[in-house]
Amino acid sequence: MNRSKPGTPPRLTDAEIMGAVNLLKRDESVEFKLSVSDTDRYSTVKALDMDVLEAELRQVVFFDTPDLKLNRAGLVVRARRTRKGGDTVVKLRPIIPDDLPDRLRRSSSFTIEVDMMPGSCVCSGSLKGKTDNAIVKEVLQGKRAIRKLFLPEQRALYKEHAPKGLDLDSLTPFGPINVAKLKFFPGAFDGRFIVAELWFYPDGSRLLELSTKCMRDDAFRAMVETRAFLEKHGVRSNGEQQTKTRKALQYFSHLHDNHRHKRQAA
Repeated sequence: MNRSKPGTPPRLTDAEIMGAVNLLKRDESVEFKLSVSDTDRYSTVKALDMDVLEAELRQVVFFDTPDLKLNRAGLVVRARRTRKGGDTVVKLRPIIPDDLPDRLRRSSSFTIEVDMMPGSCVCSGSLKGKTDNAIVKEVLQGKRAIRKLFLPEQRALYKEHAPKGLDLDSLTPFGPINVAKLKFFPGAFDGRFIVAELWFYPDGSRLLELSTKCMRDDAFRAMVETRAFLEKHGVRSNGEQQTKTRKALQYFSHLHDNHRHKRQAA
């Protein structure tokens, strides 16, 4: 790990990054991510000429225990409502791709990618599925069992990796969280697209994340071009980096903990 100066965020070396990328097959992807502080959100939107009217509104809900047992076990369980319909994912993070069974890695519903942001590099695998927006809503309302959201293959993967005795229906829904997503092609970026996601958390806080994807063989060139493009437009990467998922899980975990303390004190 590259050692940063005291008081500055950690930074991965290019060699460390490419070492992680080389774990992937040619048809697997790398995603570069950068979270923007709320104080820099407006200037970033302006600098990158984002058209907010083109953004798609969606809702995200995570499932875990109040003390985040799944998160500690390296599991992320999520459902989402979008304009195009609902979708679900059971994600393993972190993983070593070569340790996965061949049947899983060959599945058309399973994807592996390396997520990179300043100071962090994580390889994850996601088993994806489709569902209906109405079913997601019914689960949030307590009218339908959580397991009904997920395909048999997803339920099997969950059972294999979840803490013993913790079934899907015993989890707590965390959400929904409203998200505005914009995919755009900024000028002078060699035809590469950027995805901007603005997450609105229930406490009024927000998190803007910028990301771009590429295939493994294009990773180094894409990384260099992305850094240069963002720096040219004044988008800073020296702030605290926090993933959307971690922030959501921590928020709802603290919320449930506060409610528990209030009930005990009543």
